[in-house]
Amino acid sequence: MKLIQQQTEAHNLMGMTQQDLEAFFSAIDEKSFRATQIMKWTHQQGVTDYEQMTNLSKSLRDWLIENAEMKMPEMVSEEISTDGTRKWLLRVDDKNAVETVYIPEGDRATLCVSSQVGCILDCTFCATARQGFAGNLTSAQIIAQLWFAEHHLRKQLNKARVISNVVFMGMGEPLANFNNVIKAIEIMMDDNAYGLGKRKVTVSTSGLVPKIDKLREAMDVSLAVSLHAPNDEVRNQLVPLNRRYPIAELMDACRRFLEDKNRKHSITIEYVMLDQINDQPEHARQLAKLLKTLPSKVNLIPFNAFPNSGYERSTDYAIESFREILQAEGITTITRRPRGEDIAAACGQLAGDIQDQAKRKQHFEKLYDADLLKNKIEVVCA
Repeated sequence: MKLIQQQTEAHNLMGMTQQDLEAFFSAIDEKSFRATQIMKWTHQQGVTDYEQMTNLSKSLRDWLIENAEMKMPEMVSEEISTDGTRKWLLRVDDKNAVETVYIPEGDRATLCVSSQVGCILDCTFCATARQGFAGNLTSAQIIAQLWFAEHHLRKQLNKARVISNVVFMGMGEPLANFNNVIKAIEIMMDDNAYGLGKRKVTVSTSGLVPKIDKLREAMDVSLAVSLHAPNDEVRNQLVPLNRRYPIAELMDACRRFLEDKNRKHSITIEYVMLDQINDQPEHARQLAKLLKTLPSKVNLIPFNAFPNSGYERSTDYAIESFREILQAEGITTITRRPRGEDIAAACGQLAGDIQDQAKRKQHFEKLYDADLLKNKIEVVCA
């Protein structure tokens, strides 16, 4: 074995895919099967101490200790809801922390992961948007949320396997951190890691149309679209990104996403219910017409209030009336039962701990320069 004596900065193996690890070990003249060994030790068994990886040679273990990190998030706090939902504040660097939410339901459990520290977008009904933006999470910081939840809860709940589904619906716009999100998903779906099926991983987006097309080419996962309005006038108010990618373009991208004959699943449409804003019968009829030719299901989300939001939750009557109109038009519609409201873990409530809020506008400018945003949208950091 030829061990290379260099590296001014240690590699973080936590965020490496099988292919990345094979290349890493090849560069130090190690066999490719070392990648599988590391994947299994780390993700399946939860071991991050190289000394405990007993099927690695002593010389390789010593070299990895000096040259390769297994950097894990620090749990700042854990809150447990009366409904069993758990929210963790996980520190990802010296300044910032993100929130990750565990949602158990029967024999399945969903983990809601964050993809950015804060969010670059400025959706007016979202608490995360009020926090500013400090940067993209690395693939290691994303997958570490799943690693933490899985192995933390295995011990507490005495289970061999805990997390069955992952949704990218935490802090941030996942498709604005495309490469790191894709790499993290590859690890989630790897049989040597977590082995999640392609229908068990859902990527949510507010509507970055070019990246929806890019996701379609990159991998087969489930897609959720944060729509929240049936027409451009209302959506421009709620989701400023709509000024660049209006609803018609977004719906076309959704249809393209499902074009492949192997894609039999539908798009999930997320629709937060805001009193007197987007919850009227005419809005329901507009939405039904919009979705008539798109294989989809609609999740109606009662608005989760936060201080100074400026919005109120729709009444139960309005939500039920909305659902009945969609159902009558043949649109599969579910009213999502709020989870973790008592610990601010529900949809739109995640707010982390973000020190540098000034970066959101800078990152937005990069998207503009990269031709992802043709029209500049004013981003006001809280």
